[in-house]
Amino acid sequence: MAITDITGFIRPNITKLVPYSSARDEYSGNDAVLMDANENPYNAPFNRYPDPLQRKLKQEISNISGVNTRNLFLGNGSDEAIDLLIRAFCNPGIDNIIVIDPTYGMYEVCAKINDVQVIKVLLNNDFSLDPEKVLSSASENSKIIFLCSPNNPTSNLLKESDILEIIERFNGIVVIDEAYIDFSGTKGILPFLPDHKNMVILRTFSKAWGLAGIRLGMAMADYEIITVLNKIKYPYNVNNLSQELALKSIKKMKLKEKWVKSVLEERNIMARSLELLEIVQTVYHSDANFLLVRFTNAKSLYDYLRQQKFIVRDRSKVSLCSGCLRITIGTRYENRELIKHIRNFNNKSKNNKQS
Repeated sequence: MAITDITGFIRPNITKLVPYSSARDEYSGNDAVLMDANENPYNAPFNRYPDPLQRKLKQEISNISGVNTRNLFLGNGSDEAIDLLIRAFCNPGIDNIIVIDPTYGMYEVCAKINDVQVIKVLLNNDFSLDPEKVLSSASENSKIIFLCSPNNPTSNLLKESDILEIIERFNGIVVIDEAYIDFSGTKGILPFLPDHKNMVILRTFSKAWGLAGIRLGMAMADYEIITVLNKIKYPYNVNNLSQELALKSIKKMKLKEKWVKSVLEERNIMARSLELLEIVQTVYHSDANFLLVRFTNAKSLYDYLRQQKFIVRDRSKVSLCSGCLRITIGTRYENRELIKHIRNFNNKSKNNKQS
């Protein structure tokens, strides 16, 4: 069932909404005397409001991604796009979203802030997706399905055919969060974007680009969806400094690729090192810049590492992740030091058992 028109999924009040028109929406040219936006005339260039549609930056992103600028939305992190999608398509107190479990927690948080019910569908024991289970959980009030691939915290890439089956059969919007896609060795689901009007792909400058501090996320989708997001976003949602830093980073593509290569090499070394330790039960396959690792005594190890000033993420209370720690890949030095501390803990645990 291919969806050819998404306008029927948009909340009626959003359809009728007349968006705020900022001064920079009405004029975006250069070499003019700007006296239209009540800006301070001093302290250039930071006295001026940023381009509300980030035209220059979108063009550069289009050049490297192949996605037309009309199919791009830029936000204050991917979290802004997540929140806007829920606000645009879900009626508070009536509609619901579907998320896989476990997954990135902000889908649920944004839904609950907007008084939208969350339906969770447990992944298989190997963290794979069951399309039939996801689709059968939907009701007439299910408006959005969120799929994170590679998934967080499980670190695995979801099967392409499973994602496409859900997109093609679901009568609503399907959001594929590809924040970690640069570490997966694949192009992700992006090549299928032109053929699916109900698909939204989220990507970010936070991971592979090393720009988590500038809070810049992307949504790639059909023009109708992008138009809705631009309609309801805050006028100047991406500041000038973030736009400028992103533009500079795009010109350093080879450096980004070098970082990704280094992370992947270190990820493999870290995985092999951990697999040799007795306290490690499972090092799960990773398509991201982190490892999910199941330990025999995760809480004690977590506390021990905190004492050594090494902070990892305890995911033990997350579905299917009992006894698991999530370890982000750091620099070579940081990784070696972490392994050293885990080995020390491993040896202490072994000695305690023997005594």
